[in-house]
Amino acid sequence: MSGNCFGTLFRVLTFGESHGPACGCVIDGCPAGLPVTNEAIARELNRRRPGHTVGSTQRNEADEAEILSGIFEGITLGSPLALLIRNTDHHSTDYEQIKDCYRPGHADWTWEAKFGVRDYRGGGRSSGRETVSRVAAGAVAKVLLSAHGITVRAWASAIAGIAIPPDSALDFTEAEKNGLAMPHALTAKQVSETLKQIKDRGDSAGGIVQCSVAGVPPGLGDPVFDKLDARLAAAILSIGAAKAIEFGSGFESAAHYGSTENDCPINDQNSIPLHPGVPSLRYQTNNAGGILGGISTGSPLEFRVAFKPVPSIAQTQQTVDRFGARINLDIGGRHDICLVARAVPVVEAMTALVLADALLLHRSAIF
Repeated sequence: MSGNCFGTLFRVLTFGESHGPACGCVIDGCPAGLPVTNEAIARELNRRRPGHTVGSTQRNEADEAEILSGIFEGITLGSPLALLIRNTDHHSTDYEQIKDCYRPGHADWTWEAKFGVRDYRGGGRSSGRETVSRVAAGAVAKVLLSAHGITVRAWASAIAGIAIPPDSALDFTEAEKNGLAMPHALTAKQVSETLKQIKDRGDSAGGIVQCSVAGVPPGLGDPVFDKLDARLAAAILSIGAAKAIEFGSGFESAAHYGSTENDCPINDQNSIPLHPGVPSLRYQTNNAGGILGGISTGSPLEFRVAFKPVPSIAQTQQTVDRFGARINLDIGGRHDICLVARAVPVVEAMTALVLADALLLHRSAIF
């Protein structure tokens, strides 16, 4: 089965199903000498743990990563790095009664249309549980980025149609406290109250995750088919429930004029020239989101991701079963009301994996 490997030089293979014994990842191509600790991995995994954010499922996994290879005394060896995260709190019996039903909004039928068979327990490989492997791998990639002065930060900018007002001051300490990954106290309070109402009527909500990456050097990404924004888009849209992505001014740019949309360069006298005869520049604005021609400009990378509402809701829905019968379906079990807060570390992880790979590829770009 293809589609489970990601990256060119910094390569990640993920494995495991939602209700299987474990999930995990193998990272190949991670440079030797990086200080990767259990604590660094645990810190990222704890941010996406179920049951710890407003509106999340009550499935309570410990999400403790076991380092099987590739690290000795807290330092990467340059050999394949394998991480294992055991599944300990799955209730597979919740899915017995609906195993022959195609749940609305889920990948049940499309998976069978492709493979002819599926793991019906919690969605198997299509479950949001799969992202635990991505976050573990992303924790390692973040260590590599940190060594190059690159910082990835994402947050929930809108949930259930309630957005942080434009130009608001963002408080990331608040984002860590409110269980919504939302760096604005008043908006988080409004969202929390709205999610309670949504839960009471058995429904779910979507939202928007915004991401900003500081310290990205100019020159990352490759033209034509491996543009940095194209690779980021592929990575982010591979996350379950991610339905749209925009960079910089995004869709609004379609209504702008070139005279207002163009990011104008100016000389940057404080930077060391990248190549002989090539001056160092910086840009006065960042409508492009830090990428021009598929190559990073040195400005912060800026993008936004839309996540659809959770498809498993506590309302009766119409569907069909594998025998062709039209039925009314009630989905039991434990499910998120809104997954946006838990998607924040996943967006960061996928961004970190793309940039770690881009850094290593950039080393081979010139003689």
